[in-house]
This record gives sequence, C-alpha cells and structure tokens, in this order.
Amino acid sequence: MICGLHRNNWDSRSILTNCITVQSEPCEMPLARDLLYPDPQKGKERERCKLKRLVQQPNSFFMDVKCPGCYKITTVFSHAQSVVVCVGCSTVLCQPTGGKAHLTEGCSFRKKQH
Repeated sequence: MICGLHRNNWDSRSILTNCITVQSEPCEMPLARDLLYPDPQKGKERERCKLKRLVQQPNSFFMDVKCPGCYKITTVFSHAQSVVVCVGCSTVLCQPTGGKAHLTEGCSFRKKQH
C-alpha cells in the first residue's frame, strides 16, 4: 500500500492528494535544547571547542589588570605569551603558561567590554 491505496489503483492525482492529506497533520518534535535561548548557566557551551559552539566565540579576551602596588591599570591579553610588567612600579603582573596567562597574587582584573 502507498498512502492508503493499493498498487493496482494507480491514479497519480489520488495518490498525490492522499499523501498530502495524510501528511499535512502537524508533527511536533521537541528539541533536546532551546536553540534560541541556550542556557549559559550549565557551562556545557563554554566547555566545547570554540568552533563547535552554537554561536562561535573565542576563548581569549582582553582585561584591565590593576597593579597592587601603584594601582595603575594595564590592559593585558588573557593568553599573553610574554611577561607583563607594570609601567609605574615595574612589578610583574602576569606570567605566561602554555594557555592562559596566570596573574600574580594581589592583582585584580576585569574583562574589557567589546
């Protein structure tokens, strides 16, 4: 049977209309997650590769780092590959590692806005 018709009753119009009427019922298939409003609280999106996220975004960012000695603010890249030194008192603000740079103790930071 094809859409409720026997093979010996081949009428292309009736097959087409029967298929359309049979399949025109709304089909509800719920998604596993909401694509419009992904939940940032879960952190699963953040753990994914930067290219395979729902919305691609980099892992790196710029930040303002405040020196604990002279309170001057210096802009530092999160994945800096060289030692960043304060301009005012020449103390080390962050040390490079294989990935993100580690801030020295006492330094406070905030992410820069776009």
